[in-house]
Amino acid sequence: MRWIITFIAEAWSLIAPFWRSEERWRARLLLAVVIALNLSLVGMTVLLTYWQRAFYNTLESKDWDGFIALLFTWHRTEAEGLLPGFVLVAALYILIAVYQLYLRQALQMRWRRWLTDVYLAQWLSDRAYYRMALTDPYTDNPDQRIADDARLFVEDTLSLGIGLLNSVVTLGSFILVLWSLSGPVTILGVEIPGYMVWVALIYALLGTWLAHLIGRPLIALNFSQQRLEADFRYALVRLRENTEGIALYGGEADEKRGLTQRFGKLMVNWWDIMRATKRLTFFTAGYGQVASIFPIVVAAPAYFAGRLPLGGLIQTSSAFGQVQGALSWFVDNYGKLTEWRATVERLSGFTQAVAKARAAGEGPVTAQGQAGQLEIRDVTLSLPDGRVLLANTALRVASGEAVLINGPSGSGKSTLFRAMAGIWPFGEGKIGLPEGARILFLPQRPYLPLGTLKRAVCYPENEADFSDADVSAALDKAGLGHLAQRLLDSDSWGQRLSGGEQQRLSFARAFLQRPDWLFLDEATASLDPVAEQELYEKLKNALPGITMISIAHRPAVAQFHNRVLTVEDGRLVEKGSV
Repeated sequence: MRWIITFIAEAWSLIAPFWRSEERWRARLLLAVVIALNLSLVGMTVLLTYWQRAFYNTLESKDWDGFIALLFTWHRTEAEGLLPGFVLVAALYILIAVYQLYLRQALQMRWRRWLTDVYLAQWLSDRAYYRMALTDPYTDNPDQRIADDARLFVEDTLSLGIGLLNSVVTLGSFILVLWSLSGPVTILGVEIPGYMVWVALIYALLGTWLAHLIGRPLIALNFSQQRLEADFRYALVRLRENTEGIALYGGEADEKRGLTQRFGKLMVNWWDIMRATKRLTFFTAGYGQVASIFPIVVAAPAYFAGRLPLGGLIQTSSAFGQVQGALSWFVDNYGKLTEWRATVERLSGFTQAVAKARAAGEGPVTAQGQAGQLEIRDVTLSLPDGRVLLANTALRVASGEAVLINGPSGSGKSTLFRAMAGIWPFGEGKIGLPEGARILFLPQRPYLPLGTLKRAVCYPENEADFSDADVSAALDKAGLGHLAQRLLDSDSWGQRLSGGEQQRLSFARAFLQRPDWLFLDEATASLDPVAEQELYEKLKNALPGITMISIAHRPAVAQFHNRVLTVEDGRLVEKGSV
């Protein structure tokens, strides 16, 4: 019972914010119209049961005029009063059904757009996407949770919610009809009024209990299936993004083994879902088939005894079906409910992972310091497992200086850069950034966004702020002049360009954006020494007075810096001037 309460609380925490948001009035209006149209459909279904009774009675009595009138115009009877023709009812029913679906889809898209904006904001703000990879690497595929799970959550919540409301209203509407039609029955000397209602209730409760008993394994299986599908898709994307490395290693066989293993796990889980679904379908299909004939069998004695006309028998069967169907909402939707629960748990897990990432700590405090100066005071940096990389580090860099940082791999050089950028959450201390300065970081592996080449060069600035001529000139300085004619071409530039070309493009960003302070983390590691020296020389000439802090291993890079620092045994040691 406790898990049900926990699940409902999780689901409500995902549902409620949208209906309290800035979209609430338009969303509530759309929902009210959709509900009104659904209730209209229920009302028309009630009307059709009375129409059916009159229609079948005309067949039984061979009333040709009444038969035609009930099909095309309207007809008055003593029992039902004035009834419209089927053509009118069907036309109105179709119109309402179409717009009910259309408006529900409009509400669904609004909700999904709002929810996507919220999750993107949670994921991207405060660099939670980066911290999650450090604090909670087991939260798989956040992209899939935002793209697919958010869509499924909105679709299923509206579908199940409106379906449940329809079932409640249908139950309330038809239970009165069925009560009046079924009359009393005497069992063991006890008269039971409205006996068909009690039969429908017992039938539905028994079916609900059995459906839950049979279909319960689907809850965990559906959750696992969504995760395994996302893992397999992610592995395919990784292969596509690393085609050259795989080809150079000749790693096709290993990649195929890995993909086959992932797909094999997916298939094993899918077979388990198929077997569980087969068992559930055996029950639900039999349950539905029995329900189609069960009310006629129960009501048949009254019909053969002459107490119930043919139309009354048909109406009783129809009303029983509606009541039983409403009471069996849980049985009919059990499969979808298990999928919805899995979606809720994945979205809740995503929200919890974001919260965990933000609670991991702020790391060293980065703030605006003095103009023209970078100051690091008492900074200690750790790994997620608690191991200390740098302890009690202090550093002061004045505007116009060029500082080189070297040291063994894994000693904490790049982590220090991350702390300066304000993205490393493990550690403490204070970092004062130069006030009012334009800062640009060039990592070893540049990020190239999807889109045009111009966008890739201008990133993270708006490409509209730079002319094509300026971008072309920056590419030419970086040794990529041959690409200037492709500025407006869209491509996967991260795959199209070699590692060295990507690092050249990164320098083109510096030439274009002209930062005051430039941080280079192995930014020329993929280039040969001659190209490396050429780029540093152009950087010095094109951006005179720039403050530069570099991480590099090649001794030749030192000539472009006036200070050298080395990471030794967890400390940053000054090696003097060049």
